Amino acid sequence: MELRTLRYFLAVAQERNITRASESLHLTQPTLSRQMSDLEAELGTTLLIRGKRSLELTEDGMLFRQRAADIVELADRTEQEFAGRRGEVSGLVTIGASEAMGVRALAGAMHRFSDQYPAVRFELYNAMADPLRERLDKGALDLALVLEPVDTAKYEFIRLPAKEVWGVLVRRNHPLAARASVRAAELAALPLMLPSRPSARQEIVHWIGRPEHQLNILVGYNLLSNVALLVEDGMGVAVCLNGALSVHSSPELRFVPFAPERAIRSMLIWKKNQVFNTATSLFVQSLQSLRDDPPLPPGEGCSPVGCHVPNA
Repeated sequence: MELRTLRYFLAVAQERNITRASESLHLTQPTLSRQMSDLEAELGTTLLIRGKRSLELTEDGMLFRQRAADIVELADRTEQEFAGRRGEVSGLVTIGASEAMGVRALAGAMHRFSDQYPAVRFELYNAMADPLRERLDKGALDLALVLEPVDTAKYEFIRLPAKEVWGVLVRRNHPLAARASVRAAELAALPLMLPSRPSARQEIVHWIGRPEHQLNILVGYNLLSNVALLVEDGMGVAVCLNGALSVHSSPELRFVPFAPERAIRSMLIWKKNQVFNTATSLFVQSLQSLRDDPPLPPGEGCSPVGCHVPNA
């Protein structure tokens, strides 16, 4: 199975039409059709259901599309990495990021690094912590900015100093909007929108002090950007971090922090023993100035690039 065949399949999967795909690839239609038939024969399965006007992916076809996309992405990155080793510092740094206050520090670091190494390019991927770690583990990301708690057993990391404060997002005319703070227990009778991440949701439910089935949870979410629109429309209140609001600011919304304060930190993580391209290695070195290393309990040690901090 050749890399070009994977690219051909991805083009067909995107266009859902052999003719359009062959035109985009500058191939004849019979040639591309034969390539797809040979690929199916090699794999011993049907990838495409051929209709009169369009193609549909089988279940195996959808799985193969994901695998092919991963392989092509890694191949392209490898080519760019080795190209970056020649001459000036260049290459691609891929970063995943959750919605967090730490993104501001990361943005500043990226800007300064880009000024110093203008041939380096960045690629950003936004998601919650679990999908980010999955992509990091597969090699599709170099670094990820995630929120605590994080199991650091297999990651190096930099813990960022900015606090991520929990609270509620409400409309400006909501009764809570004029408050300086809110107790979590006051949310028990309100229509709620909570993060879908299990560890965060369990903690929030614990703060409220009611079993989850007794709460009026209207929406579970992974990113706040769309949920903020629901809050703005008056559907309910969203429990969130103040850093997540950087993606959606509106005069119609107010963030009210919890009292007592509930806060966590964000962390930049990458795989231990990871071999980076030159650009990423230099970028990781430049990030050391962002570190916030609190005093460690007895018995906790540090690696050259990150200290192990017990999870909150």
